[in-house]
Amino acid sequence: MSNTHFETIRLGGNLGAEIRGLDLRKPLSDAQFQALNAAFVEHQVLVLRGQDISLEEQMAFGQRFGELSIHPFSPNLDDKREVIVLDYSADNPPALTDQWHTDETFRAAPPSITILRSKVVPEYGGDTCFASMTAAYTGLSERMKQYIHGLEAIHDFKPWRHLFTASEAHQKKLRELQEQFPNPSHPLVAVHPVTGRRVLYCNAQFTVKIKGLKDDESQMVLNYLYGRAAIPEFQLRVRWQPDMLVMWDNRSTQHYAPHDYYPQRRTMNRVTIAGTRIVGVQGPYTPEEGVAPLPDGHHVKPQSGAKRPVREFERNLM
Repeated sequence: MSNTHFETIRLGGNLGAEIRGLDLRKPLSDAQFQALNAAFVEHQVLVLRGQDISLEEQMAFGQRFGELSIHPFSPNLDDKREVIVLDYSADNPPALTDQWHTDETFRAAPPSITILRSKVVPEYGGDTCFASMTAAYTGLSERMKQYIHGLEAIHDFKPWRHLFTASEAHQKKLRELQEQFPNPSHPLVAVHPVTGRRVLYCNAQFTVKIKGLKDDESQMVLNYLYGRAAIPEFQLRVRWQPDMLVMWDNRSTQHYAPHDYYPQRRTMNRVTIAGTRIVGVQGPYTPEEGVAPLPDGHHVKPQSGAKRPVREFERNLM
């Protein structure tokens, strides 16, 4: 327990920590906020249990990290447009969450943080899986890092396009949204604005094409990069309880919410924090400073004589 009066308990090898000893019904002191933000940046996903807070308190907590954003497609509350209510049941089956993704990368400046709080949780299922795309980038070979260096990919709000019919009213609204979100390009390798770490930045839900490649070439590379989120060593799986708050760094993670609880009910309240434009690595390729690269074409050599396990994504380099 530190002098900021909470504990940080690490949950996974590459991401995730549980915060114990904070009651979000009470305003955070500046020292508590600074320590919490430091833990968040380090661990990328934070879990806070037993947070029986109001929507206003959840919004106020989010506003400590920045301006709240409004999602253009999700079910926002009429009187609190910054709040998304995800209420799935037999009458409203879950949709669009069972795919690895980073939130809202169809924006020129995607949100930086997502904060989700549980209200109703199923007896079984309904977990949320997270993947560190910082670790996913580190796990690439040096040759692959060199290849994707400087490349950009186009993003689109494709999961929601089916909502628009051929009616003139729907087509007019679609044109307005296309003007508002005109298929931004983001670097395949982003630089985290706080840590400076490199992040593999593409996701199957919103990324549509790598600029400068033929369609089949682009899809082949993207499919490979999408698969990096599926490596268990890069993941954290969170089991929900009522009144639990989970926040994740949208700048360095992806998440996936399995549809394995239907027809049970699962209800969550979500707020997101506005972000900034995604910045890539500048200049010609150099290995990431301070991060040991994977070997190319030869055996993994233990450092300082210490032994360690050879991971699945390293074996084919031997």
